[in-house]
Amino acid sequence: MSSAESAGALAGLKVIDLSRVLGGPYCSQMLADHGADVIKVEPPQGDETRGWGPPFDDEGISAYFAGINRNKRKIALDLARPEGRAVLLKLLEHADVLIENFKPGTMEKWGLGYSATLAQTFPRLIHARVTGFGADGPMGGYPGYDAMVQAWAGLVSVNGAPESGPVRIGVPVVDLATGMNACMGILMALYERQRSGKGQFVDATLYDSAIALHQPHAPNYFMAGLTPKLHGNSHGNLAPYANFPTKGRNIVIGAGNDAQFRKLAQLLGKPALADDPRFRTNQDRIANKPALEAELRALTAERDGEAFATELMENGVPSGAVFEVPDVMEHPHTRHRGMVWEKDGYRNVGNPVKLSRTPPEVRSKPRTFGHDTRAVLREHGYSDADIDALLKAGVALVEPKKA
Repeated sequence: MSSAESAGALAGLKVIDLSRVLGGPYCSQMLADHGADVIKVEPPQGDETRGWGPPFDDEGISAYFAGINRNKRKIALDLARPEGRAVLLKLLEHADVLIENFKPGTMEKWGLGYSATLAQTFPRLIHARVTGFGADGPMGGYPGYDAMVQAWAGLVSVNGAPESGPVRIGVPVVDLATGMNACMGILMALYERQRSGKGQFVDATLYDSAIALHQPHAPNYFMAGLTPKLHGNSHGNLAPYANFPTKGRNIVIGAGNDAQFRKLAQLLGKPALADDPRFRTNQDRIANKPALEAELRALTAERDGEAFATELMENGVPSGAVFEVPDVMEHPHTRHRGMVWEKDGYRNVGNPVKLSRTPPEVRSKPRTFGHDTRAVLREHGYSDADIDALLKAGVALVEPKKA
């Protein structure tokens, strides 16, 4: 592989990342993994996820922060001060992308709004904003955190079982989806810029991203006025598609068509199930789902879960053993797919977007607060004396400001 190829697909792209917590940093890490030069600008107290632990590594970096902030250079500026904003404008002179997730109106208050200022000063700049609900509308400007938006956008209402009631989804799926959507929007805007020569504003919100995840609940509602019910580990449109007990791990079985269900019945040693009039088609199986699942639970109860799930997969029946996180991270297929990255003691999940000639990679592990402040400022034309003055004034920082 040549050095140009190993640099990554986005080598030469310069990104200024003002975002904190999860959605914005996840977006910028996706870009950084593929070679973009991402300069993460933290506030004087630092990205709050630096304190979200334990655990912390030997340098005091939290696992939470480390998971979404690799491959970035780290500087700190006080953007609440005009001098800090002047430095930011200097950074933006040759930048392609700006990412931020301030409360709507903050950039405008600072005189850095996209339409009024940035688009005029830097016409090729892509400005991506991640917010909870957007800047306008009935909920515009409200703060957005993953769990709260899961609730407002209906995701909590469709997750859980009748016994448990509605349950928050166990990973920050809305934050992550918004980060991905912001990343896609940035790449689309960059592609369009090749034709027009102009940048544009990318508006990514947690609320929109959460609503876009409502498959198949939204189509069911729009077509038939259906309000989703809580199905627990089963499915409202497909059966069997559920979690079943074994003498080891539970397994999830999803027979998506009649042929797969027939094969499942054969492998369970009861082929007659496929000819039972209650279970012949998916519509029949949905109508008789409690009886179907009771039959299957009785047949899976004495199986070895992991072995049987593998046997089903080998025979074309979708199935999965219910692994825990350590099982997944140490699994040979996870390793084979390059989904665990390691460098200089750093170990975390890899990037899921694989490119054949310009693969993503970990180039630098997450860095301490202000690690690159001096180097980045020097690179942008500041003398050592200028930098010392900015540090002394608290405009730029190499150590977090005490609250």
